[in-house]
Amino acid sequence: MHYVSVENLSKSFGTKPLFKEISFHISEGDKIAFIAKNGSGKSTLLKILANKEHADSGTVWIHKDVSIALFEQEPIFDESKSIIDNIFNFNHPSIEIIKAYELACEAEDADAISNAIEKMDELNAWDFDTKVKQILGKLRIHHYDQLVSTLSGGQRKRVALAQTLINIGFEHKHVLLIMDEPTNHLDVEMIEWLEHYLNQEKVTLLLVSHDRYFLDAVCEEIWELDESELFVYKGDYENYIEKKAARIENQAASIDKAKNTYRKELEWMRKQPKARTTKSKSREDNFYEVEAKAKQKIIDEKVQLEMKMSRLGGKVAEFKKVYKSFGDKKILTGFDYTFKRGERVGIVGQNGTGKSTFLQMLQNLEPADSGKINIGETIVFGNFSQQGLEIKEDVRVIEYVKNIAENFPLAKGGSLSAAQFLQLFLFSPDQQYTYISKLSGGEKKRLQLLAVLFKNPNFLILDEPTNDLDLATLNVLENFLMDYQGCLLLVSHDRYFMDKLVDHLFVFEGEGVVNDFPGNYTSYRIHLKEKQTQQKTSINTTLMTNDSSKVIDPITSTIEEPLKKEKKKLSYNEQRLYENLEKDIAQLEDEKLALTNQLSTLNNYEALQKASNRILEIGKVLEEKEMKWLELSERI
Repeated sequence: MHYVSVENLSKSFGTKPLFKEISFHISEGDKIAFIAKNGSGKSTLLKILANKEHADSGTVWIHKDVSIALFEQEPIFDESKSIIDNIFNFNHPSIEIIKAYELACEAEDADAISNAIEKMDELNAWDFDTKVKQILGKLRIHHYDQLVSTLSGGQRKRVALAQTLINIGFEHKHVLLIMDEPTNHLDVEMIEWLEHYLNQEKVTLLLVSHDRYFLDAVCEEIWELDESELFVYKGDYENYIEKKAARIENQAASIDKAKNTYRKELEWMRKQPKARTTKSKSREDNFYEVEAKAKQKIIDEKVQLEMKMSRLGGKVAEFKKVYKSFGDKKILTGFDYTFKRGERVGIVGQNGTGKSTFLQMLQNLEPADSGKINIGETIVFGNFSQQGLEIKEDVRVIEYVKNIAENFPLAKGGSLSAAQFLQLFLFSPDQQYTYISKLSGGEKKRLQLLAVLFKNPNFLILDEPTNDLDLATLNVLENFLMDYQGCLLLVSHDRYFMDKLVDHLFVFEGEGVVNDFPGNYTSYRIHLKEKQTQQKTSINTTLMTNDSSKVIDPITSTIEEPLKKEKKKLSYNEQRLYENLEKDIAQLEDEKLALTNQLSTLNNYEALQKASNRILEIGKVLEEKEMKWLELSERI
């Protein structure tokens, strides 16, 4: 079933074209990732599809049975209403009673709960309520009667996401779900849950995201808006990178050919008299097409920048028996660590465990309760925080950067001017003279990041730098940081970004506990899942009594006698299968362990992704083989 058809769609802001005569179709079940540079019209196109903006020309056809659900970067709420009133902001027979039931449970009002249960039974609303509970629980949304006007930016984003997912869950007709950067302000557990949810629900999806692992997990094709044109790539992100490189190579060859033709035609144009024949007029028209093609420029988004950092001395930074708490909330309890030159550390942990406080303490912006924090005399911190740009008055982009420094020194001598550095981070000459207030949210983030790097620090602290950045800017930033010789401390929910740049992790567990994990983020997540599996096995073991024929019911805590079943002997084929299973399980466990150890040494995205996928595949096969082995072993 065709959901959406778009023909020759164009949109400009002033003289700047966002997209020109683009056409595409979306069918039921499609899962499409939509990528482009910040400021190139991604959000505008999504709003046009949702009928919140209008195109300059072209047609948008949406099937009459299809509704559009748009999740925006900047959610709009009724600020005078509570969280739950904003989430359940549509009409449905079960909505009011589910809302009443959830509020009664939160208030622990026995009478209200009893009344709500009766009505829930009448409307058969329990399936809906289960889905609502899952969404609210996974996104950690509590205190339903709190006004949305009191929420932080991250909380607002999670409430908006819950609102969108719950709304489409109650829709009975076909829905096209359009999501603009849904993973911003979500931690990794929430992102992984959202991946699973979107795959499980089998939605039709058009998604804007810079999270490359998320794109690969959820989407089956990638659309790229580049220089006002739309390009379609089937497959995953890796395939997109390969196909795009081939396209640019072909485009470069085509431009070179056009330049040769242009030189010949230019000479002909200069020799021609003013009065021309119809034939020469046709050739003249063709000349202008060749000229436009010959003057095309291909922007290379790769950057290699050997910066001349302030010298790093022998002493970088050290924490000695550092304690920190706010009332009963512990942040650090006797934390000891000495940073080495060129160290790359990722910081992970749930919100509220003290990550931001730790970064503030490192920069001497927050005092320790006890212990010592010693910082080397040569250390120059560069801090990219989530607070955004600090501007006293509206200025042009180039003026803002020149107020920091006129030039950026290079390691091999020479320097880059402010304008050259801006161009390196994808600010065109025209954009450099734009007022900062006119930039998009992503462009402001890019300028903030550039400003931190332009100060030439030798110890970089990046707190969620990938939020609101496009993939083109992320590639530039990654290439810059790969060559960076100073110390790097990185807080990010972007798993791909973490895996590529850090050597080990500080894991903030809460209650002042910080563990040093040797490996990248993917290794850590695999370690966590294995730990959870071991804990489940341990719990199941403790439920067994000394008499293996009796088990403790985990709900009633009573000992149950299992039904006696007549055991049948294994057949010859089953006996052989049992023996082979033992060998297979041992081999798979060895392979899984070897791959897990190998993950921390891999830098190549393709190899990293391949190893991670194989580990997950082994886990599923192991589970199946172990279940079969247990089944056969019980009959021996």
